[in-house]
Amino acid sequence: MSGMFISAAHKSSGKTTLTIGLCAALTSRGIVVQSFKKGPDYIDPMWLAQASGRACYNLDPYLMGWGEIQTLFDRHAEHADFSIVEGNKGLFDGLALDGSNSNAAVAAHLGLPVVLVIDARGMTRGIAPLILGYQAFDSGIRIAGVILNNLGGARHEAKLRAVVEHYTDVPVLGAVHQDGRLAIVERELGLIPSSEAGNALAQARRIGEIIADQVDLDRLVERGGGIGCRRVPLGGAASALTGGVVRIGVVADQSFGFYYADDLEALRRAGADLVAIDALHDRKLPSLDGLFIGGGFPEMFARELSSNEGLRKDIHEAALGGLPIHAECGGLMYLSRSITIAGETHSMVGVVPGNVVMHKRPVGRGYVHLRETGASPWAASVDQGAVLRAHEFHYSEIVDLPPDVPFAYEVRRGHGVDGSHDGIVIRNTVASYSHLRSVGNCNWARNFVRFVASMKQRADLRVAASGGLPLGGELQLNWREGTGSVRCLT
Repeated sequence: MSGMFISAAHKSSGKTTLTIGLCAALTSRGIVVQSFKKGPDYIDPMWLAQASGRACYNLDPYLMGWGEIQTLFDRHAEHADFSIVEGNKGLFDGLALDGSNSNAAVAAHLGLPVVLVIDARGMTRGIAPLILGYQAFDSGIRIAGVILNNLGGARHEAKLRAVVEHYTDVPVLGAVHQDGRLAIVERELGLIPSSEAGNALAQARRIGEIIADQVDLDRLVERGGGIGCRRVPLGGAASALTGGVVRIGVVADQSFGFYYADDLEALRRAGADLVAIDALHDRKLPSLDGLFIGGGFPEMFARELSSNEGLRKDIHEAALGGLPIHAECGGLMYLSRSITIAGETHSMVGVVPGNVVMHKRPVGRGYVHLRETGASPWAASVDQGAVLRAHEFHYSEIVDLPPDVPFAYEVRRGHGVDGSHDGIVIRNTVASYSHLRSVGNCNWARNFVRFVASMKQRADLRVAASGGLPLGGELQLNWREGTGSVRCLT
């Protein structure tokens, strides 16, 4: 096994497109590629997963401990031929002054050599001191090669190769010319989600073909560092729970797609059977014990979401009937009364008693620190009273909330709903702008499943006590009735 850390000199160097291309190109050769993304990001991992045909996992030293990062990496790298970690921003960029949570720190911790992507537009001889400076800044980082990007033509490429070869000992592993076919449409968060692209798989493969023609894939793999992974179980069937496995719906479609792969796995390990729901096309809510609505861009599909009145009504009645719901950012927006964008207002589910308004500039962005208030039906943290770390990025705000609405969290860093609070609590629904992740001091996935299971068990006991369950029958929750009623299947 071997692997490589793909980083850049600065943000917007074309690193993500190149990494998508590398994953697709290597996969097309029959190499099993496992991709990872450094930092809090949903969209790039969606594209990397498309390119490699395998789920992409996030490595975030601000939210995770180094032991968690190593375990997550080992668990999935062990089952691949080649692992690729894509950095965020520049190689030495990070929140900490000492670089302890930078891309370089992650590469060093995992023992991975670095390929430096350099946006070489307008550069010739000046590329040499840039490369030499990156080598000298941290001798613990091995720069295994550079990929020159956005080149103006064959003459530009020849000049740059000559300069790099003359002044440095770093090999040029690739030279990618400017090419409109490599472009992926962008939005405020970066690339559009692959779920919206429609032809994402074909686009990833096309990028892979272009990259394969301009990057020496054999040499790149050859210079990849050997990985001595510990054997870590991937995790199999859901663990047994009192009352049986619970069915948790996950809204996943063009409008909602922001889910961490390891969080979904954590839900399964805790005992959840995940049921995919399409908020744009499914007209009815299936029988569920709980519901998870992640982030996304519901404002881009507000008209379609609003027109699906059947599902909106079902979710509204289920929530008021006590169905446990965990909603994040886009999920909060969908559960609100309405979304207003570009002067048009569209009705939403109406569980959260407020209206969402879109803005042109971010309202909240970056990492957040939360402290639980005790108002949530289930605890997200491992240690009560400890600070939870999460992240947010939203261009919307929710207005017209009642003054007495309960909140699950106090915001110690970040914005949340109003700068001081986040996590609106309505019965067994918690809807926040913050994106939680089951790492570090946060174990929301396990605690959510346990709460869902306890609610299901109570319903089972109530029915059994009333004598309404035939011997050998099976309980099925029918939340669409809005009362948490059950019916028996024999």
